[in-house]
Amino acid sequence: MAVIHELRCPICGRNYHPNAVEYVCPSCGLVGTLDVLYDYAALRRDVDRDRIGQQAEQSMWRYKPLLPIEPDSKTPPLRVGMTPLYDSGRVAERLGLKRVWVKDDGQNPTGSFKDRASAMVVARAMEAGIKTVSTASTGNAAAALAGISASVGMNTIIFVPASAPEAKIAQLLVYGATVLLVEDTYDVAFDLCYQMCLEEGWYCRNTAMNPYTTEGKKTAAYEIAEQLDWIAPDVVMVGVGDGNIIAGIYKGFFDLLQLGWIERIPRLIGVQAEGSSALFHAWRHGIAAQDMQPQPAETVADSISAGLPRDRAKALRAVRETSGAFVAVPDNKILAAIPALARLTGVFAEPSCAAVYAGAERAVQSGLIQDDESVVLLMTGNGLKDIRRAQQSVRQGLRVKPNLDSVRRALQNR
Repeated sequence: MAVIHELRCPICGRNYHPNAVEYVCPSCGLVGTLDVLYDYAALRRDVDRDRIGQQAEQSMWRYKPLLPIEPDSKTPPLRVGMTPLYDSGRVAERLGLKRVWVKDDGQNPTGSFKDRASAMVVARAMEAGIKTVSTASTGNAAAALAGISASVGMNTIIFVPASAPEAKIAQLLVYGATVLLVEDTYDVAFDLCYQMCLEEGWYCRNTAMNPYTTEGKKTAAYEIAEQLDWIAPDVVMVGVGDGNIIAGIYKGFFDLLQLGWIERIPRLIGVQAEGSSALFHAWRHGIAAQDMQPQPAETVADSISAGLPRDRAKALRAVRETSGAFVAVPDNKILAAIPALARLTGVFAEPSCAAVYAGAERAVQSGLIQDDESVVLLMTGNGLKDIRRAQQSVRQGLRVKPNLDSVRRALQNR
């Protein structure tokens, strides 16, 4: 396995032995979400980039030598990762950019990027002989954990805000998870889940709190680099709620840089909804993660709605250390981006990643991205996750009488 050298807190810089801490930094508390760091010298010696590219394994487990599980450990059977990276010339033309790719993680087994983190957490639970895993989620992380757990027969308990989209709640129930509909916000559900995990001994998959969620999510950065022949793009744009995805993308590129497999880390631009933009506010005003206070969290993009982002320290670091940025976009732009992106690429995205397209427009207009740059837009969830919002984004179909004249009139008047 990859040699885990230490767990490190991004706030205080304290280092911990991998077996000494299970979740967050004991000194900094919940804001101290930990980094998993490796013996990069050993990895440079033992892992060959070209051999990884020659593997038949077409999932995130092709990078198993760089992940925190034993080489002979079993992994969940569902194919997670190695999602397509589309060269989107029409998006590039529309945005006025040199090159744009769309990474479609909506093609993962449960329809979202969160399968990566859940696959990693379940693999570690299997390795440790743990029988029950739990998480709090607005929908996608919960569905990912429920689906991946179902594939190995693991017990799953989910805490989800009662206001989550019905389609996402239905998906949890279909997978057989025990679903607790919390009559409050995601943040309250998160805290309830964590306390129950501590008291009952369940393995907590909560975003950012479990450091191995980042390790699963970093595999998308590995794929982007490999799919571009190990030449990093200028910019990667990511929808941001709790901040764990952008933290994972940063970690993946950081690993590759330490290994000497890429020459630089791309600038990372995080996209938030204006109604849930705590990280945008902190970045814009130079606020440290430990000084952030809860902000309003009201947006149609439920997957990026978080009043006090849980992985805020690593998310801010990802942007600040890559000379990146945060942008915030209004809900009406997010909804408009659903059909706009679909009509340019054929990718049907839920609001949280349609927001990335809207954010790209804003980033170009504000000069955060130059016209000679190459950009990857990370799509983290399938549009079928939230049909209600998709319906809001388009007009109804053309109602016609069952005759050709009616059809022709409707087509003329559309």
